[in-house]
Amino acid sequence: MTAFLNKFSRFSFVLTLLFLGVFSTGLKASEKADDQGEKFNASQVILHHVMDDHIWHLWEGHNGTIYLPVIVYSSERGLDIFSSHHFYDEHHNTVEYNGYKLDHNHIYLADSHKAVLDLSITKNVAMLFINAALLLLVFSAVSRSYRKNEGRAPSGVQSFFEPVILFVRDEVVKPNIGPRYEKFLPYMLTLFFFILFGNLLGLLPGAGNLTGNIAVTFVLAILTFLITNFSANKAYWAHIFWTPGVPLPLRLIILPVEIVGIFTKPLSLMVRLFVAITAGHIVLLSLICLAFIFKSMAVGAGSTVMVLFISLIELLVAGIQAYVFTLFSSLYIGMAIADHDHDDHH
Repeated sequence: MTAFLNKFSRFSFVLTLLFLGVFSTGLKASEKADDQGEKFNASQVILHHVMDDHIWHLWEGHNGTIYLPVIVYSSERGLDIFSSHHFYDEHHNTVEYNGYKLDHNHIYLADSHKAVLDLSITKNVAMLFINAALLLLVFSAVSRSYRKNEGRAPSGVQSFFEPVILFVRDEVVKPNIGPRYEKFLPYMLTLFFFILFGNLLGLLPGAGNLTGNIAVTFVLAILTFLITNFSANKAYWAHIFWTPGVPLPLRLIILPVEIVGIFTKPLSLMVRLFVAITAGHIVLLSLICLAFIFKSMAVGAGSTVMVLFISLIELLVAGIQAYVFTLFSSLYIGMAIADHDHDDHH
């Protein structure tokens, strides 16, 4: 009972930080709108938290803002590296700097409004580095603990992650890929924990929306696409381009469907993860913004209760989406490397 209470108190503390982080942003936006005689813009607050940015707001105020490195290249000016702090004045309005301007989170040449090659460390890129560093730290500790406790019962961080690793191996990867699963197991475990950690970190106050960024899910889907098709055997391609046991007229119909299916599989992976995570964040932020729209204590109390339950669901969704992405990736690879034995049809 004591252990449960300790876990519940830590979870409540994290949720409190989440509420305070979003509430402070909403309150600041509401006060600014009141000062300017405008209505509170909920969509602006929500998009600010969901979209990528060249700065990272942890809380309102200059002390709570991290100005990230800007790295841009253009044929006219070459390579330039500077802090995104230069794009903002003391009132946090965007200004031109050194011939560049920031417009709707895109950087252009100030004189010609020509887009530049933007290689900046944005909020989601920084979040990607944090996620990768956390994965390395955690699983380096798991590896050391495994070597230390070889032949004995797991302890410490190993005891927490080993059942999850075994679940992914025995219930997800092995049944769907088949006997040659060990070749793909490192990728599948990395994929699962990368998505899981990214989903969970995205729920923390002030965190970036890493797995809700379609560029990130696109790269993950492309990796699965490349591994699937480069590992595919002759039987897999034969079933796509010349499906056995099917009359010739039907083959002409099935062929374009099968070719389209090669690309819709990774597309579904990309869109599913992006939509599920982004939609969850938008729902949470929308419920919190209701208090500022109606300016009512009753509405604020009701939205807080709803946010509490939606947050619990989001924790579940974080694990489900990591599981689903890994499951379908394993299934696609398993279909590509499986041996297909068919009787001859005359």
